[in-house]
Amino acid sequence: MAHPDKVAGLARMKRLATGALVAVAVLLVVARLQGWHWVGAFAEAALIGALADWFAVVALFRHPLGVPVPHTAILPRNKARLADNLAEFIRDRFLDTASLVARLRSAQPAERVAAWLRTPGNGDLLAGRLVVVLAESVDFMDDPRVRRLFLHALRRRAGSIDMADGLGRLLALLTEQGRHQALVDEALARLAHWLDDPAVRQSFARMIVDVAGHEYPKVVATLGLVGINPAELGERVSAGILTGVHGLIDEVARDPAHPRRQAFDELIAAYIDRLGDDQGFRARVDQAKREFLAHPAVGASLRELWDDLRAWLARDMQRSDSRVRRHLGSAVAALGAALADNPSLRESFNEHLERTVESLAPELRDGLAQHIAATMKAWKDEDLVREVEVSVGRDLQFIRLNGTFVGGLIGLALYALTQYAA
Repeated sequence: MAHPDKVAGLARMKRLATGALVAVAVLLVVARLQGWHWVGAFAEAALIGALADWFAVVALFRHPLGVPVPHTAILPRNKARLADNLAEFIRDRFLDTASLVARLRSAQPAERVAAWLRTPGNGDLLAGRLVVVLAESVDFMDDPRVRRLFLHALRRRAGSIDMADGLGRLLALLTEQGRHQALVDEALARLAHWLDDPAVRQSFARMIVDVAGHEYPKVVATLGLVGINPAELGERVSAGILTGVHGLIDEVARDPAHPRRQAFDELIAAYIDRLGDDQGFRARVDQAKREFLAHPAVGASLRELWDDLRAWLARDMQRSDSRVRRHLGSAVAALGAALADNPSLRESFNEHLERTVESLAPELRDGLAQHIAATMKAWKDEDLVREVEVSVGRDLQFIRLNGTFVGGLIGLALYALTQYAA
């Protein structure tokens, strides 16, 4: 909408230019009645100039006096062409890719970003704005439709994964340079630690006694008759078994070429081959994956995980000492420091930004040009006329004034020449 001061200024200039036209018209009548030839020559030429320039200025915006004279109301009649030409001019002169990249390069954006981020308060300001965006995202995540869509997309994506191929690659990676044997060592150490737990030893002893009492009740009864406590015997048998297991664990742990390790190698290699070549085995793996994803408990777990994550984010961002905000602030500060202290990082930042502009500029500049043209074409004719007239109309009224007085001076000059020639 046009600024009121500009509208008022245009109105004043129109009154001034129109007043000058009326004044020279009155002056012409008076000069003719009084026989003032020199004044009449000035007034006559000034009136002609004023009328001609009034017609020219008005014809830009509307039909003079409402009469549809050809080639008047130029702006509204050529609105579509003007819109296209203006959009193309802006696109080609201001938004060409080379100019944008050159301007971006001269601006040194990495240095500006680093300086801004290192200014006290700016890092916290940016972190606060990011938290607001994240909070809005959490609200968006709370929409049941969004949640269903996310979970559906997650399941569909997981369902498209070739599980057999992935497992095969994972196992192959683990076996490179014997890394899988490190897992064996860790498993052996944890098993030995678990077997040393007194509660585990007691559980083994009780299990031995229970099994013996169930399978061999007469033997257990006989042991009791001869004075042997079955519980103590179970503890001794359990201790012997665990000692033997410990011995085997130590033996495998100390010997990198132990047959059990080799058997483990062969087992892994066989599974890698089957996952790669055995179509039946691959089909069973894929079926197991589908059954796992289709199980109701999996969906319930994913929904609970989603809700827990959303609830935690919501609670944290409402706190004055929000961990999310604190980590975002630390990350922003670290980015600013890294950009300021590392020339290679700044150079990389600028290069990636330039490549991004180069790739996006053609599409964006065409889209912006189309937007400008479409917006102008959608304007009502009277709105376009009003906006343009308010913007440049005041200067056009000076043309009317100049035409009035310059025309009068030309009239005087011509009258003087005719008098001199006579």
